Amino acid sequence: MKRKYSVVLASIFMMVSCQKKQEPITITPEDYHGSVDEVTQVMIHDIFSPPVASRIYVYPNVAAYEILAQQEGIYNSLAGQLRDLKPIPSPGDTANINFPLAALIAHIDLSKRLIFSEERIEKYRDSLYNLWQEKNEKEFNASKDYALQVSEHIAAWMDKDNYKQTRTMPKFSVNSEEPSRWQPTPPAYMSGIEPHWNKIRPFVIDSAAQFKPVPPPPFSMEKESDFYNEVMEVYEISNKITAEGDASEEVQIAQFWDCNPYVSVTRGHLMFATKKITPGAHWIGIAKIASRKSNADFAKTVYAYTKTSIAIADAFISCWDEKYRSNLIRPETLINEHIDDSWEPILQTPPFPEYTSGHSVVSGAASIALTSIFGDNFAFDDDTEVPYGLPVRSFTSFRQAADEAAISRMYGGIHYRTAVEVGIKQGRNLGEHVVTNLNMTKND
Repeated sequence: MKRKYSVVLASIFMMVSCQKKQEPITITPEDYHGSVDEVTQVMIHDIFSPPVASRIYVYPNVAAYEILAQQEGIYNSLAGQLRDLKPIPSPGDTANINFPLAALIAHIDLSKRLIFSEERIEKYRDSLYNLWQEKNEKEFNASKDYALQVSEHIAAWMDKDNYKQTRTMPKFSVNSEEPSRWQPTPPAYMSGIEPHWNKIRPFVIDSAAQFKPVPPPPFSMEKESDFYNEVMEVYEISNKITAEGDASEEVQIAQFWDCNPYVSVTRGHLMFATKKITPGAHWIGIAKIASRKSNADFAKTVYAYTKTSIAIADAFISCWDEKYRSNLIRPETLINEHIDDSWEPILQTPPFPEYTSGHSVVSGAASIALTSIFGDNFAFDDDTEVPYGLPVRSFTSFRQAADEAAISRMYGGIHYRTAVEVGIKQGRNLGEHVVTNLNMTKND
């Protein structure tokens, strides 16, 4: 009898000890930064174009933000504010839903739908799923179920933005008989990318042409014409700063803001691409830096990423609308043909028309969005390019960073002055429109 009693006690002890204590799952801003960083690394691996990369950032951020807006009293839903976005499903019974966890799961799930290397995201996701499930299975399952409902809702909205239709539209046709028209540039001589991006549904702007800039100076290679003077300015600045070497401040600025995912390296008979982030990814990195420096909580971190990525996405739609309207030839082509056939820009010329400068437009828009969140004189150290062998650069404000990003394109030899100056204005005007028309918080 005594032995039987001992066996029963031992069995009960084993059963109790095997039941792991369920603890609440804590999600921090660093968890969200980690998810965004993972997506960035996959995009670098998959070599997405700058416009397409902006689309990959924005939808997962919107999904995460919309989930948090269901719970956080300060944040307003974007339904009815972003083009064609309807309210996400109601969470119903919220007893076991961890809203930050659901937001993060939705971000991961929607990101996986938008990239090529799904297995990389799946591996990252599964490692987190195992941890969360082990910690609190009921909370994890309830949060995941709701997250995936929202992900499906946002995916259905996303699938109607005309992206799939643009995949089947004609490639860009080069007109070599028009001397002002863009021509493919060395070393890869790639075709113009995303010539139909202006057909992508905008988020806040009413159309791709809403912020149509003034035209570039009339094309003319006649000496003393405005356009010729701009060509010569690029050539002369490049020669001057190149002669000063890599220590030149202008060269360092050009290299820091390169952000060209299409850089090709030729060695003998081999040509391969180096891995770099896009302009949008650089500003998403700045959003991370600002969120960390300001000790933003989880909800504000998601808010910062979402607002910035919306501005970036609309900026690419607006910029690409003008690029394939004006279809302007790059400095490299004209300088090689008319001035110096051995000249090479400091930066490799990206494969699309010149006007306006994409980095200028995107930087202008992103800087306005970030300023609306973190303030006018938000100083920060930008370490975004450290993984690519470049040093930290420091800025006193987002506006200063945007100005430097814009002028970097002329230092790099890939843009004329007008494309830079008009581009930054185009971006800032668009950014102001986004900030003014989005009512994201109770304070807006």
